[in-house]
Amino acid sequence: MDWEKIHKQNINKLTKITMKKLLEGKTALITGGARSIGKATAIAFAKEGANIAFTDLSYDDAAKATESELNALGVKAKAYVSNASDFADTERVVAEILKDFDNKIDVLINNAGIFQNYTLLDGMTEEHWDRMISVNLKSVFNLTKAVQGTMLKQRSGSIINISSVLGMSGTDGQVDYCAAKAGILGFTKSFAKEVGSRNVRCNAIAPGLIFTEMTKDMPQEVRDAWVSTIPLKRGGTAEDVADVCLFLASDMSKYVTGQTICVCGGMRM
Repeated sequence: MDWEKIHKQNINKLTKITMKKLLEGKTALITGGARSIGKATAIAFAKEGANIAFTDLSYDDAAKATESELNALGVKAKAYVSNASDFADTERVVAEILKDFDNKIDVLINNAGIFQNYTLLDGMTEEHWDRMISVNLKSVFNLTKAVQGTMLKQRSGSIINISSVLGMSGTDGQVDYCAAKAGILGFTKSFAKEVGSRNVRCNAIAPGLIFTEMTKDMPQEVRDAWVSTIPLKRGGTAEDVADVCLFLASDMSKYVTGQTICVCGGMRM
């Protein structure tokens, strides 16, 4: 028996196993994927072998740059213009994505969202409220409903909803934002129960203070005050959130559903 030959064959098999990427052959749809957390997640997924469809409100310079960067990683990536808060437009873009990506969506990241100015309820307009709920909460309903048929048919899928620690604790001046993000948590648990028997998982991530474009105008003294309350003594990055998205999208979390993972440096324990 040629033991050296057998040894080399075993080494080759082990190398192939260890080189397999976490999301090899999977297709991920990421809303708000042109920048910040969405872009960081798209890049993390592409590095692990996933093909990427991402949406944004316009095909601007940021979307073009993200699309080019993803394609340079050797995967198929395409940007789509879509308003996640619009039900009909969401149905349209998901149908287009399915056509372009071989009728397959394995992962959905409901990341699209906005953060409006500090406004007490007494001074909040109906328009202000409706916009926040529509963009941050209705979008989760729209996208999840649009992809669930495909995932149920595949008997596999991972849906990851980006909420916030403020949806768990609340804060003054942001009842609209907190209500929308809290709604995502209830949606996540309920939907996870509906589709678990078909091997479709649904989880939420609750970021804390994450330094992105959304927080770039935050005064330094406000940043310092927030950071001082965080056990890890720093604000988070988009990549910190993307890493947890990667875990929930991959088979590493195949027995995890209906959960909320805080990415907050210990701000909420």
